Amino acid sequence: MPRELITIQAGQCGNQIGMEFWSQLCAEHGISKEGILEDFATEGGDRKDVFFYQADDEHYIPRALLLDLEPRVINNILTSPYANLYNPENIYLSKDGGGAGNIWAYGFSQAKNVCEDIFEMIDREADGSDSLEGFMLLHSIAGGTGSGMGSFLLEMLNDRYPKKLITTYSVFPNNEEVSDVVVQPYNSILTLRRLTDYADCVTVLDNAALNRIACDRLHIQNPTFTQTNQLVSTVMSASTTTLRYPGYMNNDLVGMIASLIPTPKCHYLMTAYTPFTSDQVEKAKSVRKTTVLDVMRRLLQPKNKMVSTNPSKKSCYISVLNIIQGEADPTDVHKSLLRIRERRLAQFIPWGPASIQVALTKKSPYIQTSHRVSGLMLANHTSMASLLKRTCDQFDRIRKRKAFLEQYKKDDQFSDNLEEFDVSRYFSSRFNDNIKILINYDLMAL
Repeated sequence: MPRELITIQAGQCGNQIGMEFWSQLCAEHGISKEGILEDFATEGGDRKDVFFYQADDEHYIPRALLLDLEPRVINNILTSPYANLYNPENIYLSKDGGGAGNIWAYGFSQAKNVCEDIFEMIDREADGSDSLEGFMLLHSIAGGTGSGMGSFLLEMLNDRYPKKLITTYSVFPNNEEVSDVVVQPYNSILTLRRLTDYADCVTVLDNAALNRIACDRLHIQNPTFTQTNQLVSTVMSASTTTLRYPGYMNNDLVGMIASLIPTPKCHYLMTAYTPFTSDQVEKAKSVRKTTVLDVMRRLLQPKNKMVSTNPSKKSCYISVLNIIQGEADPTDVHKSLLRIRERRLAQFIPWGPASIQVALTKKSPYIQTSHRVSGLMLANHTSMASLLKRTCDQFDRIRKRKAFLEQYKKDDQFSDNLEEFDVSRYFSSRFNDNIKILINYDLMAL
């Protein structure tokens, strides 16, 4: 029985990530840029129907909605080689095309105004699924459309489909650099409240970490958005391989999430991937022999993590799932786990099982790589609190001065009072409180 996922791409960042993700999935499943199954794609054994469905003419069409309030990125997609891949009925562009101007309130209120149009598309995709498992939202938390419209969609999906899983791939801003979006902390805090309340699982992707990996691992000094988005698409495709190439375990989303999230509110996950290579970059092609132990050891190294956190002495893993792709022997996995435990390479929470879960999965037979084994780590780690604290501190600095609030006050939601800011700030800080409770294993306080 297929367990379909509907992908919702909101805003500039969400659609750019989505474009790379679908090109990666097409390559892995042997589907051409027009959605036609290639002649060489005869092996079978994969579940294309989790992310694709077939049209009347046998074309494979992504279960994806492309949503934006300004046309530039979606127009780029529609003039790209993948233009014929998508269902044109699943593309929504604002009629005035003015965008949200990097203001959360504009994105939220415009989404509310066109709610019926968007949910007509979502309902049609859901009704066309045999056994819908949930939704994947791709967005940024710092801009206007991805954060504002994304927040509204999270609220509405939770209300309209309460029994379906909602997972997000959320791109956090680079807090190490000065942003040209001065209201970025406001947008982030308002979105974090919705991610905490309405999402079942949030995979955090941090721009600072993505840029660092592109510089260190791929040797690109000034990475472009396309290159960092390729890193994101690699992680997204790796995290869904067990769904697309099913085995005995972790072959649906609920099985993966249940093992990673101990309590509903602590659902922010970090990722790591190895080995990163790029066909476009000559220096990034050289990969030494990869063994299961090499891959699992590298996944625990901070330099391969796609989140910029500040671990303290008490920081520890709550849960870890390693997805190992390629020619991996279960005996090697067992030996690697023993070695990692002997060397104490991973510090776990004191009250939980101090073990790494491992899912073995096939690689796509249609993509040739120079390495035999690659790995993705999905981890729930207490140091995620430092990332949220950094965002809260940035918010506090500009909120204390009541800076840059004029644009928000023009919206009905903020015209009478700014209580929504303070409520969102309170709920964002609750995550850090929950982490402290988890570390001290006072579960009754949760």
